[in-house]
Amino acid sequence: MSFDITSAHTNYTYNINVYVPEVDMPEGGFSVVYVLDGSSYFQFVKEIVRLQSINAAKTEVFPSIIVGVGHGEDMRMRRFYDFTAPAESYVYPEKYRGAFDGQHGGAENFSRFLEEELKPIIQADYPVNTNKQVLFGHSLGGYFALWQLFNAPTSYHKYIAISPSIWWNNHELFQYADTFLDAYSELNAPLFVGVGGLEEFMVDDAQKMAQQLGKAMDTTFYVTPDENHGSVVPTIMSRAFRFVNN
Repeated sequence: MSFDITSAHTNYTYNINVYVPEVDMPEGGFSVVYVLDGSSYFQFVKEIVRLQSINAAKTEVFPSIIVGVGHGEDMRMRRFYDFTAPAESYVYPEKYRGAFDGQHGGAENFSRFLEEELKPIIQADYPVNTNKQVLFGHSLGGYFALWQLFNAPTSYHKYIAISPSIWWNNHELFQYADTFLDAYSELNAPLFVGVGGLEEFMVDDAQKMAQQLGKAMDTTFYVTPDENHGSVVPTIMSRAFRFVNN
């Protein structure tokens, strides 16, 4: 099923795709995975879950509702706005200088859209287990998944951050992590951090973040060999979705 929703918080229209497994509903409802960059990843995630859940005893991937949150034709620039945190100032890598024109810092409003507008619709219309909600993001979406964890850790029950853009704004997420760890000495919200082995400095960033957060929460870190930023998602999804169900 697909529908559009215009957010009062972000003043933007998102395309939402929903997959519901055609199997008997488990007691309490299906787990639900919210997939950022749904325009790119919804169909792929849906097929991973649909095919592998047929033989869940071996794959350890069980039926789940998949919700893809997609942008429009301006996806490339709009995601820089929705997925990044507000800040008093920004430090840009050389290759991005002059490219944004201030179009970033909308994470607070995007989070409110997910929590206050989208989730209530999904929970009202689909057989969701509200105690089994997962947030998935890649790249800047992975940055947002970590930011959401740091700012509203109980809003999801598990978090998946693939190749998170920890470099954004001079690695500000490490400061968020420090504040988060000061507030939460122990948290039951497992985190999966994955990255491609060819992603150079992003491997070091992801490993450092996973080690830092492992002090307070169940954190899984995985490097998938011989993959780059564009190829890592297909090769890591089976492992990530086993994490969802374990």
